[in-house]
Amino acid sequence: MARMFSRKKGKSGSSRPSNKKAAWVSYKPEEIEQIIVKLAKAGKSQAEIGTIIRDQYGIPSSKAVMGKSVQKVVTEKELGSELPDDLLNLIRRAVKLRAHLTGHKHDRYSKRGLELTESKIRRLAKYYKGKDILQEKWSYDPEKAKLLVR
Repeated sequence: MARMFSRKKGKSGSSRPSNKKAAWVSYKPEEIEQIIVKLAKAGKSQAEIGTIIRDQYGIPSSKAVMGKSVQKVVTEKELGSELPDDLLNLIRRAVKLRAHLTGHKHDRYSKRGLELTESKIRRLAKYYKGKDILQEKWSYDPEKAKLLVR
């Protein structure tokens, strides 16, 4: 897929195994769910949980074994944050860029990066509002974002 703002083609991602059943996994779905809950309580993000489960426990995909994704397990147990992880990561990046621009007012490249990041935040928020994941009255405010990230 092409990159959105860089005018380059980008790299293709890795492909998952064609075999959807992970027959070599010795864990039961209940055990995997307990591992996910333990990691979520430890403060890990959903992406980190997926990576840990893959690398340390040898589970290629929780969805292939359990029938549920990591996100679904975390939301069922109400352990996640009120904002989705991808939106929260973009907000963190925007806060860091704003902090950088307070000391470097003439950094045009960072200003452009901040504009692009904030437009991605607004676009993603619009998507999540349509999916009823975010409240309809939620809006991105840079001053509130500082408090939200910390």
